[in-house]
Amino acid sequence: MTLTVGAATSDGTAAVAEAVHAAAAACTPLRLVGRGTWLDAGRPVRAITSLSLAPLAGIVDYTPGDLTLTAGAGTTLAEIARVTRAERQWLALDPFGSPEGTLGATVATTSAGPLAHAFGTPRDNVLGLEFVTGTGAVVHAGGRVVKNVAGFDLTRLLVGSWGTLGAITEVTVRLRARPEVDATIVLPAPAAPTSLGALLDQLRAAPVAALAAELLNAPLAVQLGVADGPALLVRLAGNADLVRAEQAALAALGDAAAAPVDVWDRLRACEPAGAAVARFSGPPARMAATWTHALEVAERWPGTAAHASVGRGVARCVLPTGDARALASALQPTFAGTRIFERLPNELWATLAPTAVADRLSRGVKRAYDPHGLLNPGILG
Repeated sequence: MTLTVGAATSDGTAAVAEAVHAAAAACTPLRLVGRGTWLDAGRPVRAITSLSLAPLAGIVDYTPGDLTLTAGAGTTLAEIARVTRAERQWLALDPFGSPEGTLGATVATTSAGPLAHAFGTPRDNVLGLEFVTGTGAVVHAGGRVVKNVAGFDLTRLLVGSWGTLGAITEVTVRLRARPEVDATIVLPAPAAPTSLGALLDQLRAAPVAALAAELLNAPLAVQLGVADGPALLVRLAGNADLVRAEQAALAALGDAAAAPVDVWDRLRACEPAGAAVARFSGPPARMAATWTHALEVAERWPGTAAHASVGRGVARCVLPTGDARALASALQPTFAGTRIFERLPNELWATLAPTAVADRLSRGVKRAYDPHGLLNPGILG
């Protein structure tokens, strides 16, 4: 069963609060849903009833001079891009998946793409938000301006909480000015860790301020149409003279070539439905080692698309569906850094990632905001 609410107004928020109150009275767990495009992400949710936040759509406030925008949680990223493009501005969040995904889902899951290299994750771009707790209380955190009064940062607490602390109904974000020139260069990426490490060291030392720098394994590079083997994508932006100088600096590092203008859109859409996604991270200085581990996983599971954000030290493996037991075996080997699963077959969560919130502090925060355990139960373990 799916419950729906009204538009992105105070009435819409009130409807969410009323729905949560009713669920609490009936002891009915709720699955919070935006556009429903990412429902296979995170652990399985133990709730039959869904509360749709998609109707909470629309721009509530947009102040181009302040580079800030407030929108309902159900507003799609595509709609925000359309509205801000007219002012030569943009929201520098490019999570993997469709641009039809919502702002609320992006913030709740703190989903980030290659642009996090330069602009950070949603926690760095969200200025404030409104949410409804598991008791039906409406809470406002942060504000609608870049500078806010210091205090307990509820905004950062809610960002990335996967809807387990509250139903996000409205979000205020920081925007950026669109650059005059936006170009991407492709460099061949050596497979040997030592050679790759040397290339990445040269890239860090080069006079280049990239918006994104993403490694691709050979299958993904071919799929995106940028190279026949492993490749490094470097996104440059600025005025024409600056970009020209940075292109020359990159040309000194290897056989540089121009990438298709839509390569980043293709990369965002590279995950097929039902795929398993594993993320590996470590210090950026050890990116070569993290990338080597990702390539080893890809070799154990044919058809895997692997890519890595160089500046953040994060590698992702997108593994096509297959036998669950064999998939678990491919993902089992230990990794010296941090391993997080974004998507898995339901039966593998208990084996590979039983819980993310076993600590006392996390359980205490959950009880404070959702004492009845109504909101997205099970999604964090």
